[in-house]
Amino acid sequence: MRASKKPYNPGIMRFPFQTVALIGKYNAHEISGPIVRLAEFLENKGCKVLFTVQTADRMGIPGFDSARLVDIGKVADLAIVLGGDGTMLNVARILADYDIAVVGVNQGRLGFLTDVSVDTMLETLEEMLAGEFTTENRFLLDITVERDGEGEPVFHGRAFNDVVVSKGATGRLIETEVFIDGQFVYSQRSDGLVIASPTGSTAYALSAGGPILHPTLEAMVLVPICPHTLSNRPIAVNSHAEVEVLVSHADDCNANFDGQRRLELKPGDRVRVRRSENSLLLLRPRGHSYYDMLRQKLHWGEKL
Repeated sequence: MRASKKPYNPGIMRFPFQTVALIGKYNAHEISGPIVRLAEFLENKGCKVLFTVQTADRMGIPGFDSARLVDIGKVADLAIVLGGDGTMLNVARILADYDIAVVGVNQGRLGFLTDVSVDTMLETLEEMLAGEFTTENRFLLDITVERDGEGEPVFHGRAFNDVVVSKGATGRLIETEVFIDGQFVYSQRSDGLVIASPTGSTAYALSAGGPILHPTLEAMVLVPICPHTLSNRPIAVNSHAEVEVLVSHADDCNANFDGQRRLELKPGDRVRVRRSENSLLLLRPRGHSYYDMLRQKLHWGEKL
């Protein structure tokens, strides 16, 4: 399938790819060899190669230009992320603001987001540079935390996978109230609540008993974590809805964003989640099948 010409936020995807950024997993020196091979391959294909400053410095990679991740988003046409899904989550939250396509390469087990194997990356990327790829727009979640008595929000951020409001180290249940578009939906005592995008539906939400959402669905899923009342079930809502979680009672409560950032919550805090205006453009190799990936990752169809 040839490259999509569909308008992309905030402009049009730049293709052919002339400037390619390489982003490696921090402190993973085992990828220094593959990432250098990839850089040399791209240069031989006539691409200008940029490394992130962190990747170049921590891996000691000489002879290539480098730039900060936010600057790479401004100048590069394509970003190739070498690492796992966790690395991609960190990159996605920043690059979603820019008109740049992203490909994930995984050195270990193939991930939900990083599905190009390092063993075949040169052959696969040669095809992708020629336009043999499919595209997926993945939306992110914007989060605001409001606190009683505070004039301004105490937190504003973004998540690619999910927002999790959960109990802390004490292990006591927390009490929350959930509103959608300002309408009261339910209250619950539980270990917490996961609010996930379709991308995040295969992460913590899935482990908590939530459904798998296809990446193209315009939806978010709310999944209770070990609710005290078993009638509290997962619910999917329109992606353009605003979800509000009020912490009505908790001795110890936190909000986590993609499992990579944590904020302590207090009773009376309101966590507001809505779809971000920007999205991340993921490129998939020719022949990529979401269902094949699920079958492989979740071991569907294997003999017990």
